[in-house]
Amino acid sequence: MRAVLQRVDRASVSVDGVTVGEIGQGLMILVCAMQGDSKAQAEKLAAKIAKLRIFKDDQGKMNLSVKDAGGAALIVSQFTLAADLRGNRPGFSPAASPNEGKRLYEHFTARIAAEGIAVQNGIFGVDMDVSLVNQGPVTIWLDTDSL
Repeated sequence: MRAVLQRVDRASVSVDGVTVGEIGQGLMILVCAMQGDSKAQAEKLAAKIAKLRIFKDDQGKMNLSVKDAGGAALIVSQFTLAADLRGNRPGFSPAASPNEGKRLYEHFTARIAAEGIAVQNGIFGVDMDVSLVNQGPVTIWLDTDSL
């Protein structure tokens, strides 16, 4: 699985002008299931993200996890993280099938929540408008093949 994390002051996602997910301080997580991914990879990714110390402590050092900082997570499915860029027009065949992608996205979301982090979501498989204020900016890319 792949994910892009952004440390945010606030973030929201809307569909057809209606807000479907919204958080204050926390993480905006764009996540993509790849072909061959399993629940184990979703769990590994969730555990890593939950423990990442990318929030500032009282001394201004990145030393706190999202949970330690009292933050939440806004999780949005993002199949374009699987882009194959060998040509000028991206292909997305490395992404998991829609049914498998949705299953793993939901499992990933449940695992983040199980870590004690408040979760909001986008809607899988629909066009969404995402708004955020990136804090720092801090943006981190993760791939379970590299963890």
